[in-house]
Amino acid sequence: MIRVLKKDWFYSCCLFLLSVLLTVGCTGINAGNREVTSNRPAAPASETTAATTERTDPLRDLLNEIAQAAQGRVGMTATVLESGESVSLNGNERFPMQSVYKLPIAMAVLNQVDQGNLKPDQKIRIEASDIVQGSQVLDENSQGKGFSLSELLQYMVSESDNTACDVLLRLIGEPQRVTEYLSSLGINDIVVANTEQELAQDPAVQYRNFATPDAAAVLLRTLQEGRGLSQSSQALLLQWMTETPTGLKRIKGLLPEGTVVAHKTGTSATVSGVTAATNDVGLVTLPSGQHLAIAVFVSDSQAADVIREEVIARMAKAAWDEWSR
Repeated sequence: MIRVLKKDWFYSCCLFLLSVLLTVGCTGINAGNREVTSNRPAAPASETTAATTERTDPLRDLLNEIAQAAQGRVGMTATVLESGESVSLNGNERFPMQSVYKLPIAMAVLNQVDQGNLKPDQKIRIEASDIVQGSQVLDENSQGKGFSLSELLQYMVSESDNTACDVLLRLIGEPQRVTEYLSSLGINDIVVANTEQELAQDPAVQYRNFATPDAAAVLLRTLQEGRGLSQSSQALLLQWMTETPTGLKRIKGLLPEGTVVAHKTGTSATVSGVTAATNDVGLVTLPSGQHLAIAVFVSDSQAADVIREEVIARMAKAAWDEWSR
């Protein structure tokens, strides 16, 4: 009888110890969990948001990949004007415009025509001081001759003629008048500061005449929407930009044949193997009838001409493929 009681007592002790161990173990596990939770720093709100909203953008990744071939700085902005969809690469950086600046110059001159200060058919005499070396149309043989304002505008926009550009700048007063006109339209990241003659004399001057890709896209939107220009002036400028023979291997290079592109190019000389500017900005009509404003600037590049133009063409094609589906 006594042995039975001892046995029962032994079992009771074992059960008690087991229950204590289980209780302590569970308490320890729970405490451990609470400790981990309480000591783990809360993620900042920005990190939490990033985890749920960040995504890989295949188009931007492709643009970055294309840009590597330029061996220099590349800026690009493309916007579907009707929908507002957009992509940008270094869109806020400043790039030398070179002859791209003839687009805002043309807009400023046409604005003066719209206001009645200038007349399309008025004749302007070409002075010896107006002649800029390397001009496409107006060379030394043009000295002393008169050309209409419309002719000079067409030469400047379609042929990118430097002499015509400087004559028109002289006509409206000074380059800064163009910047003032742009500011009146709310465009503040495009600066026209010098004549073509001054650009030709000192390569460093071109960097004072700059645009950001984002601002260039806004300029194109302004043109397409007809702000700051009459309907007739807008139509004329778009016609000249569409008919231009320049830059066929840039924005237009890889687009389907027959695509309507109204654009303005800009190119610098190559000095010591570096080209400061290879640019193209324009309005592309998509198959849907919507308009793609695209601005591509390739600066301080060590790549060959064909490569720089190919970079622009491939970027334009990437944007086309994205928004012409």
